[in-house]
Amino acid sequence: MEEIELYLEEAKELMQKAVAHTSAELLKIRAGKAMPNLLDGITVQYYGANTPLSQVSSVNTPDARTLSIKPFERSLISEIEKAIINSDLGLAPQNNGEVIILTIPALTEERRISLVKQAKHECEGGKISLRTVRKDINDELKKLQKDGASEDEIKRAEEVVQKLTDQFSTKIDELLAKKEVDIMKV
Repeated sequence: MEEIELYLEEAKELMQKAVAHTSAELLKIRAGKAMPNLLDGITVQYYGANTPLSQVSSVNTPDARTLSIKPFERSLISEIEKAIINSDLGLAPQNNGEVIILTIPALTEERRISLVKQAKHECEGGKISLRTVRKDINDELKKLQKDGASEDEIKRAEEVVQKLTDQFSTKIDELLAKKEVDIMKV
């Protein structure tokens, strides 16, 4: 039945988005290395509008533990410093009048364990999204059954949805395993 196929496609698409979102959230968890995407969530007041840091400056990594932020306009240095201090990064910016330097401290064992917990929390959120999609699609399939679709087709579709859920759940587990290794590596 055509409607069932549409629901299955929608399930797959939504589950892919959940995995992509989880992956993006895991990238924000720093593992002791300076990475420009660490600053992706930071916005700066620029001519009265909240603007992503990447649009008002260039971010470079001179070495493995340092981020260098060069604003396109010098007047933004104090705004960028304020945004970094107010963020949840826990980094202290230093500036020389032209460039802001962020030194990423080495991670302690305690901090590594805390970051692994944070990564597990993000992955659990991704799995909850997958289960929500599964529930919503299965509810829609049951409505189709009430509207006259055959019970066998609905059962097969529910099995496909479950296989998709398992498949994407495994992808999230793989993302977590990679991130955990990355975090725990000294």
